[in-house]
Amino acid sequence: MGVIVRRALLILTPLLVAACGGPQPAATDPASGMTKVNAGVIAIVDTAPIHLGKAKGFFKEQRIDLTITPVQGGAASVSGAVSGQFQFAFANTTSLLTAKQQGLDVKVVANGVSSTGEQGKDFSAVLVEPDSPIKTAKDLAGKKISVNQLKNIGDTTVRASVRKAGGDPSTIEFVELPFPDAPAALQSDRVDAIWVVEPFVSQALSQGARAVAWNFADAAPDLTVAMYFTTSRTDPGLAKRFTAAMRKSLEYADAHPDEVRDVLKTYTRIAPEVITEIYLPKWPVDVNKASVQTIADLALTDGVLTEKIDVSALVP
Repeated sequence: MGVIVRRALLILTPLLVAACGGPQPAATDPASGMTKVNAGVIAIVDTAPIHLGKAKGFFKEQRIDLTITPVQGGAASVSGAVSGQFQFAFANTTSLLTAKQQGLDVKVVANGVSSTGEQGKDFSAVLVEPDSPIKTAKDLAGKKISVNQLKNIGDTTVRASVRKAGGDPSTIEFVELPFPDAPAALQSDRVDAIWVVEPFVSQALSQGARAVAWNFADAAPDLTVAMYFTTSRTDPGLAKRFTAAMRKSLEYADAHPDEVRDVLKTYTRIAPEVITEIYLPKWPVDVNKASVQTIADLALTDGVLTEKIDVSALVP
């Protein structure tokens, strides 16, 4: 989806909902004390903790009757939360920073997913064909690289890899391609390199691709890649309970990788044999605010953001 279309959705969706009578607050059953909550969540590896937490009953412990609604990406998460479709949602760091810059009502309530910080063992990488003349991240300067969404966390962190290696990131040509289409585009020489996350990293590597940069690990130590958020309409008590359930879910997922791989089979279309091989991310309980500030500063340098963002206004 193009940037103009995404921004139009962010602007129009709340207006359309307002015209229909506005969002409804989360409903609580007086008999059971359970509050019905709808969370907009992308069906990817990153979001395993919320699915695992629901299965383990961590949300029920907090009197939350959780519905997880799949969304296509951060733009849909933000528009859904702002419009009142979701009480909580999941989006990557750059999408949330962009929403805050646009004056949208978003506030982080829990960490979402983080880089492992390990070169060669992360869930995000920039890949090239095995016979490519590109040997290091520096060589990506001046090349055509695919990302799943322009002006977002992908191109920001890829530029960080190139800059760190001594290359000129301003000369990169980014091409928007969905992750599932990227490996084929690389093999057919439509692009010089691809940025992908798991399971597409492992898929492409198994087909002979070669990693030249681990961009999340390059961008910031222990990078917070995405977070769960809400709006000011959400009752503070409910937000506190959701945060408690998410923190327990994150802690459990980080300590039980085998159960994470099992729960991936319940909500993704990743082949079981691929699930056993993928690099899992990290799920620390706390947001790394310093890394969020780093992404904000990098995005400002690269023109993805147009003004300096006060990260403390987004992440309490």
